[in-house]
Amino acid sequence: MSFISGVDFVYVPVTDFERAEKFYGEVLELELSSRYDKAPGGEFETGTLTLQVMDPSAMGREVQPSPNPIALHVDDFDSSVAKLKDRGVEFIHELDSGVCNMAFFRDPDGNTFCLHHRYAAKGGR
Repeated sequence: MSFISGVDFVYVPVTDFERAEKFYGEVLELELSSRYDKAPGGEFETGTLTLQVMDPSAMGREVQPSPNPIALHVDDFDSSVAKLKDRGVEFIHELDSGVCNMAFFRDPDGNTFCLHHRYAAKGGR
């Protein structure tokens, strides 16, 4: 067994934390568990992973959105996609892999996410 037991957080760079706070808090309905004092940013909880959303320009760093999707688990795929579409989220691509459903989208800064629902057992089709 590995000495690593999980992933605690993933960093998500943004250019405008107040705009990001509305997107992650209101559109995605994620809880803002911590707001930073010294930098424009905070932490949003997904249930299994914390998203550290922060504007790195406050530390002299450039914002480079991630093209690699963070997969957000949903129990009801169709309802979740419909809810985000109603809230103005534009999906890039949707697919059924034969094991799971995925719908890809970007946050206002271009970071890629996907709604994900596995409907088949791991390791099988």
